[in-house]
Amino acid sequence: MNSEVKRKWHQRLVITLWVLIVPPTAWAVHFLFSYLWAAISCAKTGSFASVPWLYVAGSVLALVVIALSGWLGWKQSRTPGDPPPHEESTEIDRLRFLATATLLLAALSFVGVVFTALPVVFLRQCT
Repeated sequence: MNSEVKRKWHQRLVITLWVLIVPPTAWAVHFLFSYLWAAISCAKTGSFASVPWLYVAGSVLALVVIALSGWLGWKQSRTPGDPPPHEESTEIDRLRFLATATLLLAALSFVGVVFTALPVVFLRQCT
């Protein structure tokens, strides 16, 4: 049986620079969405909605995308390889470095989305 088939789906994924930019991109899109939502909401009604379902859905979607990226980074960073110090640049070492960077960026982006969403929780008036 092919060894590629035996591995789980998250083990077949390869963390690249494209995967590395997913968490901060989701944070940036959520940040833009937050400010546009606040501007439109304040211009139309003068206050935030009592239950902003669209905003909650956008925030949850951003958090899910970031959490999935972080989980993939965590799983890939646990790939067995040579112990430190990494004096030779091997494919596994590069994979683990990118996976660890993805995990750390996902953690930072998760906190960023939560802090971007907090004003909606605490502020009700646009004035």
